[in-house]
Amino acid sequence: MTTLDISSQASDKVITAQTLAHFCDEYLSASAFKDYAPNGLQVDGGRPIQRIVTGVTACEALIDAAIEANADAIMVHHGYFWKGEPATITGMKGRRIRKLMQHGISMIGYHLPLDAHPVTGNNAKLADMLDMTLIGGLYPNESHPVGNIATCQPQSAETLIAKITQALGRQPLHIAAEYKQSATTSSSTEHSRLIKRVGICTGGAQDMIEQAAQMDCDAYISGEISERTTHSARELGIDYFACGHHATERGGIQALGDVIAQEFGLPVTFIDIDNPA
Repeated sequence: MTTLDISSQASDKVITAQTLAHFCDEYLSASAFKDYAPNGLQVDGGRPIQRIVTGVTACEALIDAAIEANADAIMVHHGYFWKGEPATITGMKGRRIRKLMQHGISMIGYHLPLDAHPVTGNNAKLADMLDMTLIGGLYPNESHPVGNIATCQPQSAETLIAKITQALGRQPLHIAAEYKQSATTSSSTEHSRLIKRVGICTGGAQDMIEQAAQMDCDAYISGEISERTTHSARELGIDYFACGHHATERGGIQALGDVIAQEFGLPVTFIDIDNPA
């Protein structure tokens, strides 16, 4: 748990959930994204915002921690009302929202806009932690790319594994680019190049590995892995690092919390609900 408290800078102006969400909408260019869930204010708790809790996912454990911290708002990367989920507010979703409403806590969520932001986004913060520099999008025609290309000092896969482990507190699953089929022979060749050009898209973006290979990346970093990802890495000749969906997406919401604390002079506390996925 980390808290940034600069409340001495706060003015006497009442800060509503709508005011807070409007600032974040503009800062993250939320309207530019076609997303899988609504971005911005998702649950209006109805009281002024004086204390904020941030976290990766608006799970019940985070809500309980926010209640304990006497927070007026929760800001997350993974909120509610995803496409394809039941529209009814029952069961697990009903319990979560009921707790928010009973305690007057607003919930604000940003998904793709928080992945893509060039300064406070998940990709940008992960690149910072790994001493990499973002140079463009995995899909270069996108005005707000949710996947990026980064450059770094040439390094071995073992060196990058050590950096990821130190930065995220967990060792990534590494699928080595064992071979790349030659156009002129059926034999396999060892893939031994150093890593200096890396595709990055945090979370559950393992299927962008093919695009990373097409963009001449030596390696691709994301959160999750599927059975097919192993074969893609080997056959495309690109190293893959599955670093954890949750672990790769802690940076963006913490950075956004820092921005909000500076802008509004409010205490903002990041609470990390452990998730091995």
